[in-house]
Amino acid sequence: MPLLNKVRTVVPGGPGGDTAPSLSRLRSALTLFFALDGFLFAGWVVRIPAIKQQTGASASDLGLALLGVSAGAVVTMTLTGRLCRRHGSHAVTVATAVLLSLSIALPALTRSPLALGLVLLVFGAAYGGINVAMNSAAVDLVAALRRPVMPSFHAAFSLGGMLGAGLGGLVAGSVSPTAHLLGLAVVGLLLTALAGPVLLRQPSPAPPEATTARATTAANGTRPGGTSGSRGLVVVFGVIALCTAYGEGALADWGALHLEQDLDAHPGLAAAGYSLFALTMTVGRLSGTALLERLGQTRTLVAGGATAAVGMLLGALAPSVWAALLGFAVTGLGLANIFPVAVARAGALAGPSGVATASTLGYGGMLLGPPSIGFLADWFSLPVALTTVAVLAAGAAVIGYAARNAQAPTAG
Repeated sequence: MPLLNKVRTVVPGGPGGDTAPSLSRLRSALTLFFALDGFLFAGWVVRIPAIKQQTGASASDLGLALLGVSAGAVVTMTLTGRLCRRHGSHAVTVATAVLLSLSIALPALTRSPLALGLVLLVFGAAYGGINVAMNSAAVDLVAALRRPVMPSFHAAFSLGGMLGAGLGGLVAGSVSPTAHLLGLAVVGLLLTALAGPVLLRQPSPAPPEATTARATTAANGTRPGGTSGSRGLVVVFGVIALCTAYGEGALADWGALHLEQDLDAHPGLAAAGYSLFALTMTVGRLSGTALLERLGQTRTLVAGGATAAVGMLLGALAPSVWAALLGFAVTGLGLANIFPVAVARAGALAGPSGVATASTLGYGGMLLGPPSIGFLADWFSLPVALTTVAVLAAGAAVIGYAARNAQAPTAG
């Protein structure tokens, strides 16, 4: 069910029906939550070098501590889909935004790798939960709007990441991690208080055919989420999301450290590396809707994966800071639209359960990537470890091409 037509939609289902202005308000509020998520996450990652020094962690110690983010997120992601079905994706988005805002202040209070890993379990739980909830809400809204606007939400995440990393770079030399992360917590709570009521007042929209599909599913006695064939295809697109999100997580957590330790960059310039990556990713996602309408999903996936692979090889192996920064920029441009396209395809194939599965796999890649990079850096070197980002980006391109004709099986 392609969501490509430019239609101003009036969607029945709420009290008096959802009007186009209400959909516009929902889109603005949801966009703010995506931006907030990226802003808070980037604010944390640019302070990782300082937290590493504060806790006295080695590269492998830091990798294990970062595994706390992964563990907390994966556990929460498996539960978030159920919470969204029971309480609605809007309410879960707001609740997890509050938890994320509160938990971001915790890492700066730790003084050992063990304590850092424990508080990152909480941070990871909030981060995983909000990402599944936001993407579920976004897929519902994309279906109601009938345009492939999913990249615009992820552009907001990238823009928030760019702003968060830029701010972190500016204050890295003059503000302590504790003051910085506490300030981010306050900003997060204020923005949640601003945008949260919009989501809480309105249920998730759904196009008319979604109601028909639910009725048909109930009449056939089947569970939501599609057939076993469609679930298999959802996993395929989830793997594509995983391959590319691995690169996002790796650059977020290890990009600054690579520039600072391997290429002797100033801490402020090292922090700017992730900001530049986030900037080019934002530019790519802002143009994502037009790109999808012009090239289609398969060409967008293949071209993006190939571009990211080339860029990351340069970013990891370049002998100078400026060449590595160029590689980071090209990588961001290549990865920009792969994740949102993969999640949107999964949602079109299997509905909300497809979104949850693909999001879990995708963000699992983002969160499991950094610890993997840490272990590989200890065994080999950080530049060699970062080349795995290029390998997985190329793999995403290959899988995307192989799945070019993927369609949900029709009921017989």
